[in-house]
Amino acid sequence: MGGQVELRCRCGSVRAVVAGVSPQTVNRVVCYCDDCQAFLHQLGRADLLNAKGGSDIVQVAPSTLAFVQGQDRIAGIRLSPKGLYRWYASCCNAPIGNTLTPTIPFVGIIAQAFAGGASAVDEVAGAPVGAILGKYAVGEPPPGSTGLNLPLILRAIGKVLSWKVRGKTWPHPFFKREAQQPIYPITVLSREQRDALRPLCGPRPNEQTVP
Repeated sequence: MGGQVELRCRCGSVRAVVAGVSPQTVNRVVCYCDDCQAFLHQLGRADLLNAKGGSDIVQVAPSTLAFVQGQDRIAGIRLSPKGLYRWYASCCNAPIGNTLTPTIPFVGIIAQAFAGGASAVDEVAGAPVGAILGKYAVGEPPPGSTGLNLPLILRAIGKVLSWKVRGKTWPHPFFKREAQQPIYPITVLSREQRDALRPLCGPRPNEQTVP
């Protein structure tokens, strides 16, 4: 069945619970893509990246995540008009979830957002099963993070299809069911804002700060 894990922002104003968490029910990967790096730099939370620029992400079914406090502090960012919806707590700029549209039902939660952090997630979700997009990692890519990882891709696709077939899209923590539109306000970054973030990401990031 899996256990229930608490999710909370850095200041504790936004709280949620994720039900049924186990190594069999979630997918946990480390993503090194430059978009994940850019998002955390935009929030001023690059401290959540590992030494190689990776984000430790736990992918869960939307219906298993329910916010219980601080919904008025939730907001979203898209790095481009067609980019992922990247949700955060506006009170303390803590990331709380990444999603596509509800037609592809998953929520990717950074491990540090869980109560107790990544070590607590290890106990219920297990360690990351792999790493992706290592070509964007800082310095040398971690072993196994580049190239086509077919088992990891099939695992992720299988989880999403299972959640869709089993009706785990709704209720969705970030979208209205009838209109399938975001519940919370969204800001789409301008090209200039995106361009300002890019030098901070990838194999050789520079030391400039986001304006």
